[in-house]
Amino acid sequence: MEAKDTRHNVLKLVRLGIDARNEYMVFMSKDCPVCISEGFEALNRIKVSKGEKTIVASLIVWDDESQLSHDQLGLSDAAIEALETKEGDLLRLSHLDALDSMSDVRKKIYGHRLNQAEFDRIIGDIVNRNLSNIQLSAFLASSTGNSLNQDEVIALTRSMINVGFKLDWGKDKVYDKHCIGGLPGNRTTPLVVSIVAAAGLTIPKTSSRAITSPAGTADTMDIVTNVNLTTGQMKNVVEQEGGCLAWGGSVQLSPADDILIRVEKALDIDSEGQMIASVLSKKAAAGSTDVVIDIPVGATAKVRSQEAAVHLSEKMVAVGKAIGLNIDIVLTDGSQPVGRGIGPALEAKDVLSVLRNENNAPDDLRERAIILAGRLLEMGGKAAEGSGTLEALRVLKSGAAYKKFTAICEAQGFFREPEVAPHKHRIRSAASGVVSEIDNRRLAKVAKLAGAPGAMTAGILLLTPLGTHVEENDTLFEIHAESQGELEYALSYLDAQKQIIKIKAT
Repeated sequence: MEAKDTRHNVLKLVRLGIDARNEYMVFMSKDCPVCISEGFEALNRIKVSKGEKTIVASLIVWDDESQLSHDQLGLSDAAIEALETKEGDLLRLSHLDALDSMSDVRKKIYGHRLNQAEFDRIIGDIVNRNLSNIQLSAFLASSTGNSLNQDEVIALTRSMINVGFKLDWGKDKVYDKHCIGGLPGNRTTPLVVSIVAAAGLTIPKTSSRAITSPAGTADTMDIVTNVNLTTGQMKNVVEQEGGCLAWGGSVQLSPADDILIRVEKALDIDSEGQMIASVLSKKAAAGSTDVVIDIPVGATAKVRSQEAAVHLSEKMVAVGKAIGLNIDIVLTDGSQPVGRGIGPALEAKDVLSVLRNENNAPDDLRERAIILAGRLLEMGGKAAEGSGTLEALRVLKSGAAYKKFTAICEAQGFFREPEVAPHKHRIRSAASGVVSEIDNRRLAKVAKLAGAPGAMTAGILLLTPLGTHVEENDTLFEIHAESQGELEYALSYLDAQKQIIKIKAT
């Protein structure tokens, strides 16, 4: 059969100024002759080409002739950038062949196991932007819960590593740390990196921005320094200081994961298998060899029972071993937030107070950080087995960790102090007693409704951890916001809830 002549399937580009994030979109008028002759319909996946460059985009049918005539097309901003095109260029349109990867996704939806080749096809099409957000959502939904077995998680992790590139630090041992999340304020990473690098180990840390939380490590570090490092910049910082604190998305170590995270954020879901593949693919791509992973366990944390934590630990260690990573798991208390701040700037203030050895620094954040740093110091031979925590505390107390932190920040571009939100509201206790329970998830939601992490000084300042004795009308926590509207939005949610912080009468 002769190939169809597509020389006439050409339209002129008009820039509409539409940001569709990770998904490429093409806009055509409903009476466009190309749209009619080719049988293109809304949400069809269409190939758009300029010379040798081609992208795949989802079709949006446009009904405003004043902005888009029948001989024109529009593209989302990311699609324009990917095609390296400009307004007025002629672009060619054609049908997209059926994707084998969607057959693989459908296979998973119906409960079948996928092999390495099938995951390779799916992840390859994700990185090449051949799948729409709807198709990505189908893949993520098919992988939720425990639907991926250990072999599948290993295969998925390898696929995600293989589509990116791996950093090589020229060292036999490179160290890293990760927390699986789910616990507000648990900002130990900047402390651990500072202690471990100050002790002489290499720890090139890449971190994510928030997915479903009020802040990720990259959001918090963005308060005090530049986290948008190129690979070259990251290497220079690590060569100079032995560590860095960069946003993983800027160095594109696991490009498929960055796309999947955006869709996961929109769906507000976390999948065990996807989470393991996400974490370990980035550790491997970052050139790490030895990794400590913090798993907080608590009734309102991401991992809610000791049994679930042990299951996750075993799976992570096994997947790590399969891809060449030495994993050490630390199970920690997930019953309440860590530190006082929840939100980027408030968490940055906690980090700095610990590094500066201030008298009012949160003890729980300090203790958790030195335990995790101590494990890495033992793995790296900087402390004898069982004495890592004491050595980490010594490095912190000596001021070497703070000196290293500021040096890393300066090497990444600058160091600055966190700012304070202009709007605050105190939430007071309705009774006297002892704080007996804190709902991590709902407290985090209040922080997000107040604007975190987008509004970087927004969030919550928690003043009453578990066990605190309070009198009636004492302040339990403060809500911080950058606008009055966001503050009122958080308060309206809070008014509709049962107690987020429970007080037990004494």
